[in-house]
Amino acid sequence: MNGIRNSITLIGHIGQDAKIIETTNGNTLANVSLATNDSYKNKQGDRVTTTEWHRCVAWGKLAEVMGNLCKKGKEVAVRGKLTYNTYQDKNGVQRTQPQVVVQEFVLLDRKKQEGEQ
Repeated sequence: MNGIRNSITLIGHIGQDAKIIETTNGNTLANVSLATNDSYKNKQGDRVTTTEWHRCVAWGKLAEVMGNLCKKGKEVAVRGKLTYNTYQDKNGVQRTQPQVVVQEFVLLDRKKQEGEQ
């Protein structure tokens, strides 16, 4: 059961191309915004769709791979763990931002790539 503790799986669409950052100590970091949608019918019978945005980060070789493959609009599945990044904003207010530390991902987009028949 330890393998499922603090585990999160999301399927959604990339909001913008992955941003790759080289840290001062030489590590590679990828930042990806992932949109997930949920839909339901309200009391009036109308279909309502809500979108949630998730910040996903990856490190090392996985970050490099995500940087090459995670382009805006692509559908992906990510699995990782939920963490919280605490920082001070420019006004000195302490903020907490949830993020998914990606451990693996799969491209789900089956659309033909440019130049494919």
